Amino acid sequence: MKQKIFQINPISGYLLIRIILGYVFLVAGLQKFIFPDDMGPGRFIEMGFPIPVFTAYFVGFFEALGGFLILIGLASRLAAIPLAITMVVAIITTKFPQFSDGFWTFAHSARLDISMLLTSIFVIYNGSGRYSLDKKYFGDQVL
Repeated sequence: MKQKIFQINPISGYLLIRIILGYVFLVAGLQKFIFPDDMGPGRFIEMGFPIPVFTAYFVGFFEALGGFLILIGLASRLAAIPLAITMVVAIITTKFPQFSDGFWTFAHSARLDISMLLTSIFVIYNGSGRYSLDKKYFGDQVL
């Protein structure tokens, strides 16, 4: 009995991690299409990205698709790779410049980006998990 109380199952809460990651990226990706001036090309123009319209919609597509695939647990490892790359680029291009205002300004501004990067890496490492379409259709023989 004592062993069951203190036994830790590292996969039990994994579905919640996938839901968080998938939700944030799905919403962020769709907003680039729904609110183009504030979240899509308009924002990418402000940040000085080359080819801002293409870049915004390219990123938005991969965020929405990757977020959706992670939510349903289908090819989550593969879907998380471009999302992790997106977060690295976002941190470098939009957060590192804030170091000039001090570490704590950067730390505050980058907290969501860093969280999403680390969560993406977690999914790349662990795959879709027990409650996923990968498990349902492919069993334990999945990426």
